[in-house]
Amino acid sequence: MKIEIPFSGHNNILSLHKKTVEITKDSHLTINGDCIIGVNANFACIDLPEKFKKKVQNSNSDIIFTIRVEPYSFTIHGKGSEKLTLKHKNDIVLRKSAFVCSRTLAINCDMASDDIPRKMIKKLQNQNTVGKMIIEVK
Repeated sequence: MKIEIPFSGHNNILSLHKKTVEITKDSHLTINGDCIIGVNANFACIDLPEKFKKKVQNSNSDIIFTIRVEPYSFTIHGKGSEKLTLKHKNDIVLRKSAFVCSRTLAINCDMASDDIPRKMIKKLQNQNTVGKMIIEVK
């Protein structure tokens, strides 16, 4: 099962966080949100289809996130968990740790926002840039 979530860039995107990656439906961003790579997303955890949520809420699920900002692409691998509630109305967060809250979509990820290539982040610092997060559950 695959979902594609478009999002926009923002001039305050820093992508410096060492443990998380986030996209948000919010349109504003302060420099404190240093894990955020995109705003104006059209999905948050709560918006994901129920069938998709069920797959993610399984500790045996492998989740592959592909972040595309033309001409660049970056992949993050994470795990699902039965502890995921997927109830947050604005955000999707990928975590290197096993911490779970309503914003968490994947745990034990192999990458965080500080791993994303700087050329991609530079493009995302323009509010006219459109990116895409493609999520596949195996």
